[in-house]
Amino acid sequence: MRVSQIKAHEFEGLYAKKPPAQPIVLIYGPDRGLVSERAEIVARTSGVALDDGFSLVRMDASALQGDPGRLIDEARSIGLFGGHRLVWLKGAGNGDRALIEAVTQLNSAPPVDCTILIEAGDLKKGTGLRKAVEESRSALAVPCYADEGRAVNGLIDEEMAAAGLRMTSGARQLLLDLVGGDRLATRAELRKLALYCMDREVVSEEDVLSIVGDAASLTVDAAVDAVLLGDVPGLETALQRIIASKTPVFLALQSVMRQFQMLDQFRSLIESEGKTQAGIMQANGRRIHFKRKPAIEKALATWRGRETAQALDHLQTAILESRRQAGLADSISRQALLALAVRSARRARVL
Repeated sequence: MRVSQIKAHEFEGLYAKKPPAQPIVLIYGPDRGLVSERAEIVARTSGVALDDGFSLVRMDASALQGDPGRLIDEARSIGLFGGHRLVWLKGAGNGDRALIEAVTQLNSAPPVDCTILIEAGDLKKGTGLRKAVEESRSALAVPCYADEGRAVNGLIDEEMAAAGLRMTSGARQLLLDLVGGDRLATRAELRKLALYCMDREVVSEEDVLSIVGDAASLTVDAAVDAVLLGDVPGLETALQRIIASKTPVFLALQSVMRQFQMLDQFRSLIESEGKTQAGIMQANGRRIHFKRKPAIEKALATWRGRETAQALDHLQTAILESRRQAGLADSISRQALLALAVRSARRARVL
């Protein structure tokens, strides 16, 4: 019997053995870095060369609006040279009716020799695209939530083993406090740490502080709060202090990503489940440091669900670009943070 949905932690074990037989795979969740990473794994295990322009079709889900038949046509097309094909869609959402209609039709007549790979953000259970996939025997839904605890430890072990390094217990605990929240960002930090320690056998706490930085430092916290509050001059001051202390600006970008992931979750509770802001803040009090609450409360009041999703896309793009252009990482991070601070200020004025 085919399973249409799995738990977040089951993905690696499932794909390490044998890729599932379902031709339609939905990768979704608030951790967009993890969504991207797992989509790459699914793509690689599809049997299609990712540089094959004849067998691989990439498109944005918005391209299907008003034309659900396009996906069906692609799913049933035969490649120029035969063989398996991969149709890779990005930017999907629960309300994409054309995509939902196409998935429903493909469920009754599943594609042959073709994998449909769909990347989406956080999707509410029992609605829209997620419901269509989870109720389909021809599709598999894979959730992606922020790395915590065991998942982060596993990622640390993987990257350190690949570099031939081991860590002191103190260094590991410090690292656990600094990373997590976004898979690509965490992996990037671990690889920078491994590169920094390439001539050593053991990674120490000093090494972690030197290359990863103190994410709880006042300057990084001040930068995050300035973005949430729309305080552009305050952000400029914080960024100048971060650069002067030789702390990577990327850490502020990563911290802002975590805050917007949390805002995105909170806005979903407000807009989809009718929760109140006061109730959410009370229920999640332990997750929010008391010094951070005023900034979170203001951001929660000024940002809406669609805007937080756009902000997360903006941050993810900046993180990916900072990885591709390591020499420009600080500049890319700085520009991304300033752009968000300006948007926060504008939203506050509008509301």
